[in-house]
Amino acid sequence: MQVIPVLDLLDGHVVRAVRGERTAYRPIRSLLAAGSEPLHIARALLAASGARTLYIADLGAILQQGAHVETLAALRAALPGTVIWLDAGYADYTAMHALFERIEAACKRNSSSQPTPYDPHAPHDLASLVPVFGTESLRDIDALRTAEAAGLSPILSLDHRAGQLVTATAFERTSAWWPRSVIAMTLDQVGSYDGPDLATIERIRATAPAHTAVIGAGGIRHRDDVAAAARSGASAWLVASALHDRQIGAPLIEST
Repeated sequence: MQVIPVLDLLDGHVVRAVRGERTAYRPIRSLLAAGSEPLHIARALLAASGARTLYIADLGAILQQGAHVETLAALRAALPGTVIWLDAGYADYTAMHALFERIEAACKRNSSSQPTPYDPHAPHDLASLVPVFGTESLRDIDALRTAEAAGLSPILSLDHRAGQLVTATAFERTSAWWPRSVIAMTLDQVGSYDGPDLATIERIRATAPAHTAVIGAGGIRHRDDVAAAARSGASAWLVASALHDRQIGAPLIEST
């Protein structure tokens, strides 16, 4: 099972999640690195986890307070070879594409090159971007099919709170429209140190198409939790606090 580090962005800082209660998020205090500057923390998380994928939640965008375009562009430019899964509260494909183009334009502007439209097939001297569509924001399920047709590999985040799916609109209650990867996002487990929500993973895996990878999120406390998450059949797990607090790290992850 792959461990994927998480970077939560709010007001220009990396913040620490507290059970998905975003008003309680504060700039991160990490044992991995000083301060809360995004690139500094991103590099520390990638080094600590040994991962080549970084999950970013742009909470400014999700809360409709403004996306961290320049920060995201700087991360993309500074982390070549990294795959960035970006959840920025997309309501539909148009919103996703518009943000990706703004990030691309900022990358080009900062490198003194002429801005060009976002191209997922462009040479990867920049970190590649993968859109994560969260059900708490998504209003058009066709966004996932459109993103796939555009050559992207979209991920669906099935956002839960108190055991219930959180949605911005009414959705088809089958898994037929799901993409190849889905996240079982239990918002009240994020930053909780309550242990991984294995029941939700098992329930989603039982209804998912055979080809769908199910990814867990939140609650990991230590090596035993990583092992339990792996046994649940999750293909990957999103982790932040346990990495920042040095409860797990690359040697432990690799031996699990």
